[in-house]
Amino acid sequence: MPGSPGIMLTSFIFIGISLLVSWRLKSKFKEYSQVPTSSGMTGKQIAEKMLRDNGIYDVQVISVDGFLSDHYDPTNKTVNLSPDVYSSASVAAAAVAAHECGHAVQHATAYQWLTLRSKLVPAVQISSNLVQWVLLGGILLINVFPALLLGGIILFGVTTLFAVITLPVEFDASRRGLAWLNSTTLMRPEEFSKAKDALWWAAMTYVVAAIASLVTLVQYLMIYLGARNRN
Repeated sequence: MPGSPGIMLTSFIFIGISLLVSWRLKSKFKEYSQVPTSSGMTGKQIAEKMLRDNGIYDVQVISVDGFLSDHYDPTNKTVNLSPDVYSSASVAAAAVAAHECGHAVQHATAYQWLTLRSKLVPAVQISSNLVQWVLLGGILLINVFPALLLGGIILFGVTTLFAVITLPVEFDASRRGLAWLNSTTLMRPEEFSKAKDALWWAAMTYVVAAIASLVTLVQYLMIYLGARNRN
């Protein structure tokens, strides 16, 4: 299969980088989970206070199963916190809770990048279910039916666009959360620096995913263009 070794090598490289960043994030979270905040407030309490301070009263803070499974759900307006965040009064819990509330603030203020990402969700769900099979078929039939690979590239482009748009959404949520934490008296300076560090590593997981997707998309596009020139 022309070009496929390069794609496989790129995939292995970025899988390795992703695992390294993920390991670093988990180790940072574990480390900062042992550092109590001077306020003594749990993640749930931090989230509820940030929502109130931003004039948001229709969002519920709930606990969900899983490790680092924290997320904001705009469909039912809930800030979902993992057990290690929901009931913990640590720097890590405060950072994660504030970040997720940053998404709630984005939603309440109609932040343009979050709105755009939400509109892409249905297309991404369809693309994610089809893209690997269409790309595989496109590579196998590259010399007789290159248009199939083009279809796969378009589908992969949708997921890549989603990954890229996710970057400003995540960075902005952290910015909002950290700005709020910094404006309160809930953390000492040394605690705030640790919270900032934890969210930076969380953001890096999205950066790696976006770069990997972009590089892979370019490689598939080069394979397609090469096959079209040969034909």
